[in-house]
Amino acid sequence: MFEANKKRYLTRGVNETIPFEIQLFLWEAVDNMPAPKDYLQVFKLSIENGLQAIHHTSEQPEFDMTYILTTVSNAVEAKIYIIDDGEQCTMLLAEEY
Repeated sequence: MFEANKKRYLTRGVNETIPFEIQLFLWEAVDNMPAPKDYLQVFKLSIENGLQAIHHTSEQPEFDMTYILTTVSNAVEAKIYIIDDGEQCTMLLAEEY
């Protein structure tokens, strides 16, 4: 799952509402997590004390990590999925699923 040679896509919703620097961070978070990786990665973005908080989880195998980004100037609240369907990887807002 999530091999480096797979094409990566994002939906219009992500493109329009999630700052580019956060999009890059989410891809890097998946790249840097230990293998094996679940086909579904879940990110809950929230604002905590004016900073961007990102809670990253997956089910099989269980993974749970929270990141605080201090350099993001326009923090957002959203739930984002990154899905590996075997041929490609797609980042989408939860409501677009």
